[in-house]
Amino acid sequence: MNAQITGSCLCCDNLLRFPATVTCFRCTVCETDSRAEVLSLARIVRLSTSTDQDSYERIIVDSFATHRAINSSFSTLDKTPKLIGSMMLAIDKLLRRPGRRLQKPEDIRFLLIILENPVLQYRQTPVEIKFHHEVVARIFGLLSSLSNELHHFVVNWFAAMSLEIFHKRVDFVNAFITYRISQKDGMFERYMTDWGIKSAARVMALLYYVDLIKDYTKWQEERSGAFSFCQYPFLVSLGGKMSIMETDAKRQMTERFKEAFFRTAIQGLITDPFLTLHIRRQYLIADSLNQLQSRSIDLKKKLRIEFVGEAGVDAGGLTKEWFLLLVRHLFDSQYGMFSFDEDSLLCWINPASFENVEEFRLVGIVIGLAIYNSTILDVQFPPACYKKLLGLSVGLEDLKPLHPSLHRGLEQLLSYEDDDLEQVFCRDFVVEYEAFGEKIKVPLVPGGDRIAVTKANRNDFVEKLVNWILVESVEKQFEAFREGFYHVCGGNALSLFRPEEIEMIVQGGTELDVLILESVAEYDGFNRDDDIMRDFWSIFGDYSAEMKRKLLMFVTGTDRIPATGIQNMVFKISCLGEDSELLPIAHTCFNQICIPKYTSKQKLEAKLYAAINWSSGFHFK
Repeated sequence: MNAQITGSCLCCDNLLRFPATVTCFRCTVCETDSRAEVLSLARIVRLSTSTDQDSYERIIVDSFATHRAINSSFSTLDKTPKLIGSMMLAIDKLLRRPGRRLQKPEDIRFLLIILENPVLQYRQTPVEIKFHHEVVARIFGLLSSLSNELHHFVVNWFAAMSLEIFHKRVDFVNAFITYRISQKDGMFERYMTDWGIKSAARVMALLYYVDLIKDYTKWQEERSGAFSFCQYPFLVSLGGKMSIMETDAKRQMTERFKEAFFRTAIQGLITDPFLTLHIRRQYLIADSLNQLQSRSIDLKKKLRIEFVGEAGVDAGGLTKEWFLLLVRHLFDSQYGMFSFDEDSLLCWINPASFENVEEFRLVGIVIGLAIYNSTILDVQFPPACYKKLLGLSVGLEDLKPLHPSLHRGLEQLLSYEDDDLEQVFCRDFVVEYEAFGEKIKVPLVPGGDRIAVTKANRNDFVEKLVNWILVESVEKQFEAFREGFYHVCGGNALSLFRPEEIEMIVQGGTELDVLILESVAEYDGFNRDDDIMRDFWSIFGDYSAEMKRKLLMFVTGTDRIPATGIQNMVFKISCLGEDSELLPIAHTCFNQICIPKYTSKQKLEAKLYAAINWSSGFHFK
């Protein structure tokens, strides 16, 4: 008889008895198999050439389905560290010299393959840990610097992963960032400028982009109560939130387009699928106000501008010009709707404004339309404005960016410790403001002009003063402004944003890094290594901050940077033909500048200067 072996099941611990000669047995309680099919390299080679694919796949599955098989198949662990070291040295050499520029999906498959390599996480000694970390940093660096087209390819690659593998990739990037910040000297202070941190963050953004729109859709349905990233908007990048808002806007615009199409088909009417405004330049505000407040108009459509009496097709540039001109008129201090602080250069609603509240509603609509049409506005609202738009309360700290001098004075009042506070500050419960040259006094409480500010009541005074400035004095105007904004942007997508994110989307950024802009520039008729292009970027880089803003304004229609950063800007330089006396021209619809092949840097600099400073309005085709 065969010798019997007694043991317990690895899963349920049930007592088992089986012959010593069997290689496979099944537990009678939990039905867990235990088998041992040893796999070797030679056997793999034989299997790979076999015509019996079913047997091949079955043996592979069986061999990796038990720890005994794995232990026996990989029994030469003493050689593993040397092999891993050689492999990592080869990968490091490849990543340091990837060769030609990575421009096509087939060019970057090696990065995705290397990223799947479990060896990246095999680390024993501190030297190995540090070396493997730097290798991973180079992988992230190359991935994060790819074009938008290749980033879409990477996102699709991540999207094809199982949920378990996807979570492991997220954890992998998180572990890299944690190690880099906690282990590298001085990283707590300089992580903002570290290329490795930036690269990993961009790769993480690609991971979080996966299924984000689907995540938002599920979140809106609110059926199962299952987890979604939109429940925790602080986990979603600004770019991701903007993608959600943009997708939501496109969805709504598509629905409006279909509705318009069916109305046309059923009623025999010609319905414009766009939100088309016909504007006379000399009646800019009146025409805009009358058309945008019409009950029949649909603000969810894509905006298109036609200036009456002018031949021009709006591909985006006329819309930018309309926004620019309208904002300049509405926010002009002579118009009286807004007042400006001399210290902060920020504007706030003028409590003495004589304008109809409908014009403040127009301002709200304009800001909402700018968001939906991806247009940056030259407005200078304080952060408190965006907090109020999102229904958040405001207080003393929100006064600081708008009126820094007043904020300092109130802080001094609150911290004053001597007993002569009344004599030093000489304040009562009255606020004073100027209305067209006349001083207007408003009591903060009944009989406020007879109530002195003391140590006992100073907190109450400051609270009421701040509330009057930011809330009470502008309540009617701001409510109209907020109503106009929500008429365009109201919806669940808006709730994902923090006030500072809405501010960034509306107003854009101000830090222009020419080197980053050069790295993302596209060329048509030029190559980045052409002498004239080297001269162009040299001239641009040597400009003063003011001239840099002017050039950006000339090309894009705004001197500000998109909320998602320069790296996501479109900036195109096209050839306008051979050398000539023509000035460079710009197509702001496409963020494009067209330059002849000038024969010298001096000529390019002179022509560029003239084009930037002599232009008024925009140039279109």
